[in-house]
Amino acid sequence: MLSVYAVGASPTDPMSALEIGERPEPARREGWTTVEVKAASLNHHDIWALKGIGLPASRLPMILGSDGAGLDESGRRVIIHPVIDDGSTRSVLSERFNGTFASFVSVPTGNLIELPNTISFEEAACLPTAWLTAYRMLFERAKIGSDDLVLVQGASGGLSTALIMLAKASGARVWVTGTSAEARRFAADIGAEATFEVNARLPQHVDVVMDSVGAATWNHSLKCLRAGGTMVVPGATTGYEATINIALVFAKQLTIVGSSMGSLEQLADLTEFCSVNQIRPPVAATYSLGKADRGFLDMIDGRIRGKVVFTASS
Repeated sequence: MLSVYAVGASPTDPMSALEIGERPEPARREGWTTVEVKAASLNHHDIWALKGIGLPASRLPMILGSDGAGLDESGRRVIIHPVIDDGSTRSVLSERFNGTFASFVSVPTGNLIELPNTISFEEAACLPTAWLTAYRMLFERAKIGSDDLVLVQGASGGLSTALIMLAKASGARVWVTGTSAEARRFAADIGAEATFEVNARLPQHVDVVMDSVGAATWNHSLKCLRAGGTMVVPGATTGYEATINIALVFAKQLTIVGSSMGSLEQLADLTEFCSVNQIRPPVAATYSLGKADRGFLDMIDGRIRGKVVFTASS
């Protein structure tokens, strides 16, 4: 079957570790089922794998992709929850088991939820990682209310896009920072009330900060919070080490919480939320599997606004 897979690792030239070609179809496995993949979306996780992060040489070759939607063995439209938990080890598709960048993928039967007809396969493929992470950050970890003012650090990526659109749909006000005027315009187009340059002084303090940027914005995030505010951290794209003024934390009684992915139940809730509120995840570019390398280059070069999706069509 046609697949997009990692054959090596290169921290400086990740594309050299990428191959597109034929791989064996999934073998039958007790308690698992095979999904015909109709659409799958690209994440930074896939780029990291090509750089050797989280994917040791002993597991190569590995079909990439954690997000996907398609048809199960009965022909039912489904979304795949990518977290595989066998009781002893927790991972996502493409770390220990082949991922969704293929014509077919094998997953535990319990990892599937039904996809309503109101959401396309391409839109659904955007939900399981970036959008699910955003959903959990907003509604479980921060518990945002309809009158909250939320600051999203970093505009235009898949996670920030989801944070803006989901928070806006819940009734919250959303402010966004971005490194470029183009990124800030994109954030405004999808629902941000106001946008600012990175680390700019804001007109007022905010209730909640969503910071996936890390070292470059950490102190700014703490300074922007009102007393008693909450900062949610799902990652750190600019680095994991930051020097902070600890006095800000205890003097303002701030809450800092980590967040990662979300549960199967939350993916079902997110899907329903998007369907009811007619939210359509922006797809920046769509490529067939055979041209998936173009999508990887788009992400590496930072050219995308929204998600990159791969489809089974030729």
